[in-house]
Amino acid sequence: MSRLGKLPIKIPAGVTFEIKDSLVNVKGPKGELKLSVRPEIAVQVEGDEAKVSVAIETKQSSAFWGMTRSLVANMVEGVTDGFNKNLELIGVGYRVKQEAPDTISLTLGFSHPVKIKAPEGIKFEVGENQTLTVRGIDKDLVGLTAAKIRKLRKPEPYKGKGIRYTGEKVRRKAGKAAKSAK
Repeated sequence: MSRLGKLPIKIPAGVTFEIKDSLVNVKGPKGELKLSVRPEIAVQVEGDEAKVSVAIETKQSSAFWGMTRSLVANMVEGVTDGFNKNLELIGVGYRVKQEAPDTISLTLGFSHPVKIKAPEGIKFEVGENQTLTVRGIDKDLVGLTAAKIRKLRKPEPYKGKGIRYTGEKVRRKAGKAAKSAK
């Protein structure tokens, strides 16, 4: 039994929730998201709540139950509030610049600036020169885009230089130990 799967999903006012066959469609003020649900899982709407249940009992059905409930809840939250990930560029000369509404340019110590075009449904917001916010309604796509940007220059353990999430703790290592006198 999935404890998470049992919880109902509250559908706020202004959000339309449609189910056709195995396709869940959620529309809200920020946009529209679709999800294809596995055949083992059933989604029903009762009043202003959506409930996810197991339709066919299999070994993995309880895992799919909880996962589907989380995905549908994230869809509802995304079309109402949206999601964002904040990144910081730490290091001398590390900068981010907005080139176009959907393109950023990162200066990360390479021989050339790295240009990144936002996938559809994602917006970049540059604050100052060393902070970047990735915004969107799809939680998975926001996290994936932020992870790809972070992967360009992960924080290194000696000086802490690189791209990190805001509030991320980087484990620091000591440098070379002083030579011991004999």
